[in-house]
Amino acid sequence: MKNILIKGMVASAVLTALTGCGAEDNIAPVVPTPTTCAEAGDACKTFTVLHTNDNHGRFWANKDGEYGMAARKTLIDSIRAEVSKAGGETLLLSGGDINTGVPESDLQDAVPDFIGMNEIGYDAMAVGNHEFDNPLAVLDSQRSIANFPMLAANIYNKDGTRYFDAYKVFNVNGVKIAVIGLTTEDTAKIGNPEFIEDLTFTDPKVEIAKVIAEIKAAKSADLIFATTHMGHYADGANGSNAPGDVAMARALAKGDLQAVIGGHSQNPVCMEPGTNNYDAEFTPGADCAPDMQNGTYIMQAHEWGKYVGRADFEYFNGEMHLKSYKLIPVNLKKSVTDAAGVKSKVLIADAIEEDAALKELLKYYQDQGSAKLGEVIATTDAVLDGERASVRNMQTNLGRLLADAQRTKVKADIGVMNSGGVRASIAAGNISYRDVLTVQPFGNMITLSTMTGADVTTYLNTVATFERNSGAYAQITGVKMTVDCAASTVDISEINGKTYSATDSYSFTVPSFNAAGGDGYPKLSPVQTGYVDAEVLYTFLKEKGTIVAGDYAPMGDIVYTNSTSTFGCSK
Repeated sequence: MKNILIKGMVASAVLTALTGCGAEDNIAPVVPTPTTCAEAGDACKTFTVLHTNDNHGRFWANKDGEYGMAARKTLIDSIRAEVSKAGGETLLLSGGDINTGVPESDLQDAVPDFIGMNEIGYDAMAVGNHEFDNPLAVLDSQRSIANFPMLAANIYNKDGTRYFDAYKVFNVNGVKIAVIGLTTEDTAKIGNPEFIEDLTFTDPKVEIAKVIAEIKAAKSADLIFATTHMGHYADGANGSNAPGDVAMARALAKGDLQAVIGGHSQNPVCMEPGTNNYDAEFTPGADCAPDMQNGTYIMQAHEWGKYVGRADFEYFNGEMHLKSYKLIPVNLKKSVTDAAGVKSKVLIADAIEEDAALKELLKYYQDQGSAKLGEVIATTDAVLDGERASVRNMQTNLGRLLADAQRTKVKADIGVMNSGGVRASIAAGNISYRDVLTVQPFGNMITLSTMTGADVTTYLNTVATFERNSGAYAQITGVKMTVDCAASTVDISEINGKTYSATDSYSFTVPSFNAAGGDGYPKLSPVQTGYVDAEVLYTFLKEKGTIVAGDYAPMGDIVYTNSTSTFGCSK
């Protein structure tokens, strides 16, 4: 240290002698590195990322006046104005799944939803698995309507070219942000095989590393984001789903990816700070802490446009800082009960007015779709449970009704219905055509297969042991059996009211999606009955007229063993 000081003193003396000035006149003062945006001054750039995901046809507000694109536009426009006034700029992203879920949208191939996104001003979207619920010609038409890029780096044509652009670079208030799109590789098994046979879905973890390297080599961006449709699974526990955002972030070099704007798992990603656990205390309108994995923020705004995610960032010294994050509810309501025991729904936050021009534009599509859907076809004495959290985790009355309707239509012994094909519940009271299409929006055909008892056992060894909490979980009627989840085997005692025989022949129905291998089901070569699932349900309900929900309640026909749950296989 002494030698260094002496050398420094000598150098200073020489410099003074040469210039005739004090060293302090020639050496720039050391400026401390700013640690806040205020200290950085004009060198600090502020920007805001807004996001939604899993729209699923909700271009119109529901019967309680919740969400809807017209109110979403008002909210987003107000945030943009606020951010602009403060000297920042905004970027609006979607985590995908624009398609499938509401009949008024489904009947019109989500055209009103894409028009609504144009009017709101989305900058880019991830391609979701439900973008493949229709033939590719429909998807190509949607892409032509969209005034923004649909991004998916890991979807390839047979010739090795990408079907969509991998990424786009945006200049947001002077900060160049590359946004990479990625789609769950599960699309290969949960997408309709008829429509995706010419496409390949590669591992997003591998694909994003290649794209990041390309962006870095081109020096085209200051920051790298991903907009994904892969799912957020706390601590990477993805179960039978393909690995999602957490696994991808952990697989990258720290610092390579600044943020993920996600979708697919349809949950509000609000964590207990500093942990890998979801915040059990999170309620709509409350504070929300995004996940942080390996230096990457991971965000998701639940589903249906119920929230607009808002992330306010600061960028200085070549680093990005999250100033604040929140999920802003879009006219969400909660149920309350007054002192007299009267129940009602009230807003959980300030009311958001619907943008009049967009509402008028979308009303044309809402009216056009609604005109055909009001027919009452039956009644039910109680709720038919098709809630995602229920039907993917246990046998439910609606799941069994669907399986029973399909096997009844073709006089089969067994009905098998994948829970991912059950998209909503049916409330007690009148049942309309709208309800039918909401429950079964995909237009799958009913297939009929005939096998020996031994082959049925082999088939159910796979199908009946899919893990809970996935769309593959099977609703099954016509079979009494014990399922050994550890061994992935079934022991059948009875089929369609008769004692099981390994050599007898039995018939069963399964949606065409699953018969073609969808959801990982064994591929079949069945009889294509020509019956569409929604039409089968429509006819079944109309012929019954009155549905007694209890007639379809789980009867204890299926017993699960060696599982952490009595309702299905679970590790």
